[in-house]
Amino acid sequence: MVIVTASSLDGRDVQSFTTDLANAWGIGRKGFDDGVVLLVAPRERKMRIAVGYGLEKRLSDQDCRTIMDRDMLPKFNKGDLAGGIEAGTNALIARLDQIG
Repeated sequence: MVIVTASSLDGRDVQSFTTDLANAWGIGRKGFDDGVVLLVAPRERKMRIAVGYGLEKRLSDQDCRTIMDRDMLPKFNKGDLAGGIEAGTNALIARLDQIG
């Protein structure tokens, strides 16, 4: 798992930016495709949690959306960027620990 704050998405959508970054950096184990990227682009007010195919059944898009909405967004809305990132990271770790 990597946590990324991007100074800019360079005009790209957050989904493809995150996916391309994960692929370029080789996040996750080869053959398992089990990487997770939590990306926040504060200037554009965008965030995304990207999950490798090997974890999708265990960490669904809905799980990721819930973590962003429940744990991260309330802190971001209060101006607490670091707190939102920490809350999202902790929620991801807790979820991954639950599923083994």
